[in-house]
Amino acid sequence: MFKTISLLPDSYLLKPEFTFGVATASFQIEGARDTRLACIWDSFCEKPSAIADNSNGDVACDHVTHWRHDIEMIADLAVDAYRLSISWPRVINEDGSVNSQGMAFYTELLSALKARNIKTYVTLYHWDLPQHLEDKGGWLNRETAYKFQDYADKVSRHLGDLVDSFATLNEPFCSAYLGYEIGVHAPGIKSQQAGRQAAHHLLLAHGLAMQVLRKNCPNTEAGIVLNFSPTYPLTENDCNAAKLADQYHNQWYIKAVLEGCYPPLFDDLAADVKPIIEADDMAIISQSVDFIGVNYYTRIHYKNTPDGWFEEAPLTDVRVTDMGWEVYPEGLTELLVSLHQHYNLPKMYITENGAAMADSLVDGEVYDIERVDYYHTHLNAVCNAIRQGVNIQGYFAWSLMDNFEWAYGYEKRFGLVYIDYQSQQRILKESAKQYRALLKQRKK
Repeated sequence: MFKTISLLPDSYLLKPEFTFGVATASFQIEGARDTRLACIWDSFCEKPSAIADNSNGDVACDHVTHWRHDIEMIADLAVDAYRLSISWPRVINEDGSVNSQGMAFYTELLSALKARNIKTYVTLYHWDLPQHLEDKGGWLNRETAYKFQDYADKVSRHLGDLVDSFATLNEPFCSAYLGYEIGVHAPGIKSQQAGRQAAHHLLLAHGLAMQVLRKNCPNTEAGIVLNFSPTYPLTENDCNAAKLADQYHNQWYIKAVLEGCYPPLFDDLAADVKPIIEADDMAIISQSVDFIGVNYYTRIHYKNTPDGWFEEAPLTDVRVTDMGWEVYPEGLTELLVSLHQHYNLPKMYITENGAAMADSLVDGEVYDIERVDYYHTHLNAVCNAIRQGVNIQGYFAWSLMDNFEWAYGYEKRFGLVYIDYQSQQRILKESAKQYRALLKQRKK
């Protein structure tokens, strides 16, 4: 177990041009429920048993109140950049006009980060769709993609000068598959066809947003953030299952964005499952991006099913995080190298990587040595990928602070910073101190 985070002296990650950051998402930390419109996660939290601890995001980390302190905390960590998301229901009113109070909050926040020379990586959609749009069909309604384009247009015109990098979407897989296909995330719909259609409309929204970002902010980089859980066969007889799962969960999104088509698995889907695709959709989806953000936490094993499909096959006797996810840093290297071999990639960032651990606060300290080890091994996995020719330009730890962990509520803690939800006190964990120590070593 590594008790410090360290890199070899010649690591590319230690060069000044490599960007280190921390990441959060609006719904997970902001609170201030009364100053924005309702979103699909507000509604989902009201469903019985939807959230493990029956909590919600009404207060969360109360970041809207404590943002000044939080920015000082970010600056103290010696990071180069902060990845955050804009809350669509906070900045756009139901009639489509700008919510001036919400937009002013982000203007002030981004300006304060700029004043501290902290680069801003802004995600436009991190899952908090306004509920009034869900009431009209949400991501099953093609019109939502155009509503997103309008939202991206307004945000980029108001905030563009303060933003270093725009990502259109965070993890469309989660929005589509978890939200519309298996129903464990908002809005809680369970339908394979819905999942495929939502995925297509999300990717269309990405492409439409890219158009207005190019127009409004031609000198600001723009791309998309995708999550990957590399697929492995449970046995040598399950290779087909792993291949199908990879196409369905991973390649579906990146192949559409970079190559303008869905994986071969698409042709094998039943006609009533395939999404409706209009003539120019794939060209809109696949216009040039400046970067791909990669979110990685673990790998997943699969086995064949009797009907020729795939299902997850969890391993036993492996080291896992508090989420039950296997700790497998080699999977990050293998993923990055595989993407590099299969696609003509733009530059990449590791936009999320981290671990939930069963943290305990003892005498005002959180000695989260397992998380320290996780960061050490995964940062070195990134180094290994770079040595094999992969163009990775940044790394963002997930997450800055403990927060509302979606369907798990507040039961799971991913933060570098411990949050006492009763007092809203912020306490740097050992992992935060080690991350800071690593970043302060870099030669400028």
